[in-house]
Amino acid sequence: QVQLVESGGGLVQAGGSLRLSCAAAGYTFGNGFVAWFRQAPEKEREFVAALRWRSRHTYYVDSVKGRFTISRDNVRNTAYLQMNSLTPEDTAVFYCAAGSRVILSSLAKPEQYDYWGQGTQVTVSS
Repeated sequence: QVQLVESGGGLVQAGGSLRLSCAAAGYTFGNGFVAWFRQAPEKEREFVAALRWRSRHTYYVDSVKGRFTISRDNVRNTAYLQMNSLTPEDTAVFYCAAGSRVILSSLAKPEQYDYWGQGTQVTVSS
């Protein structure tokens, strides 16, 4: 049974940092992707960042470039999202996702991913 478990969310002041973790159980990333999405209240789920597990190539939405960093630990089978310079606009539930057949041109689309975590709340106060 595949499980993705996120942790590390919380309440932080604007300008602060958080590091999210996504621990995978029962899943081998291989040459697939791990990604982070977020969903704010009354908004659609939004792509944040993705990483191709084997090559470590990374991809980001423009709004987080230079502030967020996606990474992975192959031994721990865990992905991370380091978030710096947070703003209230980053407030959302953050989800990690895994996909083995993600098409590069469509990696920002949620339907490309096979497995999802339960989400972790990130709240940034002004």
